[in-house]
Amino acid sequence: MTGIRVATGEADLARVRSVRHEVFVEEQNVPVELEYDELDATSVHLLATGPDGEALGTGRLIHGADALKLTGTEGRVLLGRLAVRKAARGTGLGAELVRAIEQEGRDRGARELELHAQVHALGFYERLGYTAEGPVYDDAGIPHRTMVRVF
Repeated sequence: MTGIRVATGEADLARVRSVRHEVFVEEQNVPVELEYDELDATSVHLLATGPDGEALGTGRLIHGADALKLTGTEGRVLLGRLAVRKAARGTGLGAELVRAIEQEGRDRGARELELHAQVHALGFYERLGYTAEGPVYDDAGIPHRTMVRVF
């Protein structure tokens, strides 16, 4: 059984960074300088842990003025940096993280959520109610597409 909660304190944030480093930097070869950005300081980070307390997954919610600046849409928040360690993939944890991030957005008054999906993950997000918008584009050398879900 896993638990998902808002990361609080430096120890939790270090665990969030470790999951992101393993998935994005090591597995997907995203340059480390692109993985971590100024939005990390103002985002809500969720942390998924296993029964032994091991960090299994994470995702971040960009909200407020940062989200408005990035999306140009009032009432829209951004889900990003969704990462699940290999050992926990295929367990439903990714979907649980998406739903938890959606709830954090709703708790902050959001009416819709935008994310920038890697093209190979489009089907995963479509099954969760997201709709693709616009063309495919490159982000850190990986093809992506913007997706939106209205609550």
